Amino acid sequence: MDMKDIAIIEELKKNARKKVNEIAKEVNLPRTTTAERIKKMVKEGVIRKFTAVLNYEKLGMPIVAFILVSFIPNPKISQRELARKIARIKNVHEVYIIAGEWDLLLKVRGKNMQEIGCLILDKLRSMEGVGKTMTCTCFSVVKEEW
Repeated sequence: MDMKDIAIIEELKKNARKKVNEIAKEVNLPRTTTAERIKKMVKEGVIRKFTAVLNYEKLGMPIVAFILVSFIPNPKISQRELARKIARIKNVHEVYIIAGEWDLLLKVRGKNMQEIGCLILDKLRSMEGVGKTMTCTCFSVVKEEW
């Protein structure tokens, strides 16, 4: 990867639907070269997929919260299995296995705090392996990178 590849990636991050000839013009490369570089980055896994960035407020899910979860080791479920199970819960958007005082970090979305509360109380805390949780509610998003 070189600076031209990075420039192409930056253009795709702004708008992945941008036509190749428009990207080529922005990065000052021929269209065919730009197309080949994109194809190569996809093949090598640098670009995993092209996707839509949603406006969750317009979808009725304006509340964002981050939940820290402690894992209780037991023979019934591993930490990785728990993380995968949590990832399948509706409104859970991201799950990270982390180091430190907490074991998992979740990013969740909902229509209101009651919905987030139900997710935590009725689903998350009832799962085998989940210990304590701590929820941080988001006031506003300053930067969110895709």
